[in-house]
Amino acid sequence: MLDIKYIREHGDDVRKNCRLRNVNVDIDSLLKLDADRLALLRDVQALRQERNEIAETMKTASQEQRPGLVERGKQLKQLIGVQEADLASAEEAWMNLLLQIPNRSHPDAPVGENDAMNVEVRRSAEPHSIRDVKDHVELGKSLDVLDFERGAKVTGAKFYYLKGRLAILEQALVRFALDELMGHHFVPLTTPDLAKDEVVIGTGFQPRGPESQIYSIENADLSLIGTAEITTAGYHMNEALDEDRLPLRYASLSHCYRTEAGAYGRESYGLYRVHQFTKVEMFVYATPEQSEAMHVELVRIEEDLWKKLGIPVRTVDICTGDLGGMAYRKFDLEAWMPGKSAGEKKGDWGEVTSASNCTDFQARRLGIKVRRRSGSVELLHTLNGTAIATSRALIAIMENYQQPDGSIKIPTVLVPYCGFGKIG
Repeated sequence: MLDIKYIREHGDDVRKNCRLRNVNVDIDSLLKLDADRLALLRDVQALRQERNEIAETMKTASQEQRPGLVERGKQLKQLIGVQEADLASAEEAWMNLLLQIPNRSHPDAPVGENDAMNVEVRRSAEPHSIRDVKDHVELGKSLDVLDFERGAKVTGAKFYYLKGRLAILEQALVRFALDELMGHHFVPLTTPDLAKDEVVIGTGFQPRGPESQIYSIENADLSLIGTAEITTAGYHMNEALDEDRLPLRYASLSHCYRTEAGAYGRESYGLYRVHQFTKVEMFVYATPEQSEAMHVELVRIEEDLWKKLGIPVRTVDICTGDLGGMAYRKFDLEAWMPGKSAGEKKGDWGEVTSASNCTDFQARRLGIKVRRRSGSVELLHTLNGTAIATSRALIAIMENYQQPDGSIKIPTVLVPYCGFGKIG
């Protein structure tokens, strides 16, 4: 969340940024609520101070003074109760608006309304053509390694079973990603699949309501996580990390659960958009002066991972209208998926990773700080990036490595993890 002091002092900039990011929030109403909240807070503090002064006076008051002091104490108790209730109501409305305001945008982020205006910055390789191409759903069914029908029977639409060698390939992807990240000084972390709503909100996600992409648990202050970014951000909630420990890197493994509210009809292509998948997520705690360079490093690591997998990818600079609420700047990697439909032809790019610099947007709400060598304490920066989301990685591998005989070759780098060189 943004610093309210910054919003007070830069109202026009905040309004402009909201417009660029397609966020409709009434900044004037927020500032009015902010002024009302501060006035109520001053009133409550004044009443509390008077109550404390009366309590002190009572210690030495004469018998004649006591009845008047007791009566005033009763009046203050009632007044404070009313004012505190008004203050709580004002703070709730104020916070609801404050949480709707997105992060500031990097000055170099492309300005645009939607993902059609994202900017390609480079490619690792050009896609190669495949004769008689099949998509991963056809391949998975013919090889009896991917089962959507039984997934729907047991759980519902957009759930699935991985079977046989495809299930082993998923585990190979996870271990490959973890080994690669450990080489970059990331600490492996297996996180819970649930988080308290305060952590979900603090990270910048909406845990409840019709627009939520996250499953909430009925009668509990818990939600299933959509990404290990949430649980890893919460790992150091309300802590101050010593400057010498930063940047602190985690390679977090979790299941991810997405409601995909409003997503159907967009891209419900096989494994591309599902309700559950496994992911290795990079998460970094950094000082403010480290975060831009760390963001570049995360993108480079993602590109290197996919280069080793032998999958053509392109790196895309995300425009303001597609950034989401938390990111100051974001780069996506899109992999070539030969079976993905693009109009009347097959073959298109599909997002497989995102790397975001969230600056102090998450740290402010979660109370995560850096303790400088000088002893001063300030908010740190958080960054996140996908190493491997297994569902989409499996699409890219199955479709790019399909063979004329219907089998699937295993990328060379994964063979030691699988113990076999092909599926089929």
